[in-house]
Amino acid sequence: MIKLVLTDMDGTFLNNNGDFNRELYKKVKNIMKDKGVAFAPVTGKQCERIEELFGEDAKDIWILGDSATRIKHNGKIVYESLLSNELGLEIIRLLEEISPNHTIIACTRSGAFIKDSLAPEESSIVRRSYAQVRIVSDFKEITEDFVKITIHDSQLKCFETRERLSSFFNSAYIVASEAAWIDIANVNVHKGTTVEHLQQLLNITPEETMAFGDGYNDIELMTRSNYSFAVRNAVEELKNAANFITRSNQEDAVMKTIIQMLSLS
Repeated sequence: MIKLVLTDMDGTFLNNNGDFNRELYKKVKNIMKDKGVAFAPVTGKQCERIEELFGEDAKDIWILGDSATRIKHNGKIVYESLLSNELGLEIIRLLEEISPNHTIIACTRSGAFIKDSLAPEESSIVRRSYAQVRIVSDFKEITEDFVKITIHDSQLKCFETRERLSSFFNSAYIVASEAAWIDIANVNVHKGTTVEHLQQLLNITPEETMAFGDGYNDIELMTRSNYSFAVRNAVEELKNAANFITRSNQEDAVMKTIIQMLSLS
């Protein structure tokens, strides 16, 4: 019996406009409620941005946000793993040396910090995923520990950039989810480990879990679910890691599959 549904957001649950079929979600929500199934977005987006997207419905879900470094439920952070301020600033220094062209988003408990020199179009991209955004002239102004550090690269060089961060592979979790994005979190903290924490919290097993994803950073997510689904638009590596392949994100794949699977239970 399925007791927990996990889903990545961008490219998976959300369509290419960054939104979802809200009428269909009402139906899905009622089915999950009737079946006693917990719902959890597992995403690079800030927890508060997910609360914005779901509105009133956010109070009923478990949010594994900020690249799954935090779990938020009913407005409260119930789990988080932080990257030390010293280590985070070291990584940022190297990132700034590697390229002046990519966008660095340095996230702490206070919000997502970006540079005041950032181009308006890049600021707009940041605000699609972050509700609480702060501006600094220098990242050295940040004194808090980091929730995560994210890079957006419009030149699509993130796979190469990740390799140039190899000196930090033993002290931080660094993944390029696609050519345009890198996420950096505390060592051994990723979607798989945070989902495991949630499963322990809810006393739910992988055999009772359904998960959806599309990117490289969803591979660990697939390992925590017997009912693991790659959307049709997923990268091949994720399709190989999943047990099943479903429709694309443009076809409401996640919600339609939830309806089909829960009708069988």
